[in-house]
Amino acid sequence: STQGLLHVEALELALARPVFTMPAFSFSALIGIALPLFVVTMASQNVPGVTVIKASGYTVPVSPVIGWTGVSTLLLAPFGAFALNLAAITAAICMGREAHPDPDRRYVAALSAGVVYVILGIFGATVGALFTAFPKELVLGIAGLALLGTIGNGMAMALRDEHEREPALVTFLVTASGVSLLGVGSAFWGIVAGTIALLVLKGGATRGSKQA
Repeated sequence: STQGLLHVEALELALARPVFTMPAFSFSALIGIALPLFVVTMASQNVPGVTVIKASGYTVPVSPVIGWTGVSTLLLAPFGAFALNLAAITAAICMGREAHPDPDRRYVAALSAGVVYVILGIFGATVGALFTAFPKELVLGIAGLALLGTIGNGMAMALRDEHEREPALVTFLVTASGVSLLGVGSAFWGIVAGTIALLVLKGGATRGSKQA
């Protein structure tokens, strides 16, 4: 603070208030906002979220879960709660070994995260101002430290099978690159690149076995 790194002059304790916004439908908004937002949500949150769930050893009916997130989004969108999803990063943290050694007890981490989200939502304006007051490098560093264990476990599981190691590595590298094409984030393109790499490897292996 003495070095001018913290900017707390605009920080004040205030409660957030839901404000109803009447939906206004238009074709341009459907194409320019709704469709890209749907693709981004599915590609960067729901698809990785399902992958994290399965990689953690849980069996979840995917279609009903994603369907209910859509219904919840429809009901809460007029109040600003749009694009509700499986939250890939939060899911990875709550389902990791750090949450609880016993997989059957890791739901406590999800409940705790939900309570924290509610509190953060109530004081949304204050929390936003607080993060703005901190240096950007500090916020990024804290987020990176929180994800180290999750990234390590995910990499270990993804690279465990030597026959699928290269596609998994391609997926990770493309996702980590942060590349964005056509308004879609790197998580989607990482999956696309990994799938293509997997198909190429399997196709090559199939042709090799036939020639042998």
